[in-house]
Amino acid sequence: MRSLLIVLDSVGAGAAPDAARYGDAGADTLGHIMAATGLRLPALEALGLARIMGRDRPDPQACWGRMRPRAAGKDSTTGHWEIAGAVLDQPFAVYDRFPPGLLEPIEAEAGIRFLGNLPASGTEIIERLGPEHLRTGCPILYTSADSVLQIAAHEAVIPVGRLYAICEIARRHADPWAVGRVIARPFLGEPGHFRRTPRRHDFAMRPPPTVLDALTEAGLPVIGIGKVGDLFAGRGLTENHPTGSNAQGMRAIAEAWPTTRQGLVFANLVDFDTEYGHRRDVAGYARALAEFDVWLGGFLPQCGPEDLLIITADHGNDPTHHGTDHTREEVPLLLRHAGRRDALGTRDGFGDVAATLAAFHGLPWPTGRSCLP
Repeated sequence: MRSLLIVLDSVGAGAAPDAARYGDAGADTLGHIMAATGLRLPALEALGLARIMGRDRPDPQACWGRMRPRAAGKDSTTGHWEIAGAVLDQPFAVYDRFPPGLLEPIEAEAGIRFLGNLPASGTEIIERLGPEHLRTGCPILYTSADSVLQIAAHEAVIPVGRLYAICEIARRHADPWAVGRVIARPFLGEPGHFRRTPRRHDFAMRPPPTVLDALTEAGLPVIGIGKVGDLFAGRGLTENHPTGSNAQGMRAIAEAWPTTRQGLVFANLVDFDTEYGHRRDVAGYARALAEFDVWLGGFLPQCGPEDLLIITADHGNDPTHHGTDHTREEVPLLLRHAGRRDALGTRDGFGDVAATLAAFHGLPWPTGRSCLP
């Protein structure tokens, strides 16, 4: 028995009940993109997305519903951990500037001095501090509204391997400060024309036990695609295939699936979030959704009735919303298995995905409610 879980990073389906507490009242990633662009997604809508979004379409071809976040926070790590059955009661810590008590030990151990240490967008900060970085060789440190410590460096100044080593040191020191992720952000180019490269690497805190551990402990393979390996710090995975784009992620799914006879393929497609959500690019986000939908339509025949396919998201990132940060939203839930076409309703927590995966593979799991009968 084999299962495929695809997380469309940031593809939210409307404000969660507690969205106002996060400053996100009225957010609706999918709804606002569709309204602004007239976007249609035939493959997803046929599976049940049309019903999720309140559109009339007869006879969905799969099970459909929504999931409401329970964990505190609206970042990728929190969302993916909840999907896998680990719900955070307290959010990761968010900093406007990182304190000396955190930075000084990192600088001492790594033999560096940071530039920056302020909240900023990645493209903005490298344009602003890139010239000084080229002159001094000091890596650029910045953060955002999420719990992230990001370190940017020009690949010709600090080679990628060295940047990763600095981030590993930072990860170790950041654990007591509850920083969710340390992110390596390599870039290339000249002043005025800097560009980030696809060699980003996330160093997450090690998660508590998840359904991924239950699967691997039962002897089943768990194949991570995209940033899944980073988000779970490698825990619970038997294989990991990092990717640099949605296109690479979809190709990796298509390559892994035919040779998978049992276990789980767990993929994250990140471009929706990083390339379009944070940049508030409505048209680009719509194009990326349309490209995935075309790919999905061609891929679905490879999923037989005995297979389990789940498509969902980890949070929202409404490109029509104020600011540049994630939005607190419910997420779509599409489930295809054995010809079932059930309305799944609004699930109380993303952890029902973990319960469903465990039930499908015949394993006990203590939390959540399986979507399978």
